[in-house]
Amino acid sequence: MDASPALRTDDAVVLDPKHLPAFCPNPAMPLWSSHPRVYLEIEKTGEASCPYCGTRYRLAGGPHAGGH
Repeated sequence: MDASPALRTDDAVVLDPKHLPAFCPNPAMPLWSSHPRVYLEIEKTGEASCPYCGTRYRLAGGPHAGGH
């Protein structure tokens, strides 16, 4: 896996489906902003928000049928 699988846009972190399962904090986040790792259900809707920090994630290509 790449060290930084996420691409940050103005409103969301865009994840490539090959980097599923999605989790937060992502590897690109600074250590000082860490919180417990939480896995995000992003496959069905193509979007998810972290319940700890509110970071929004979007799946590149939209919803992913059948999970990863």
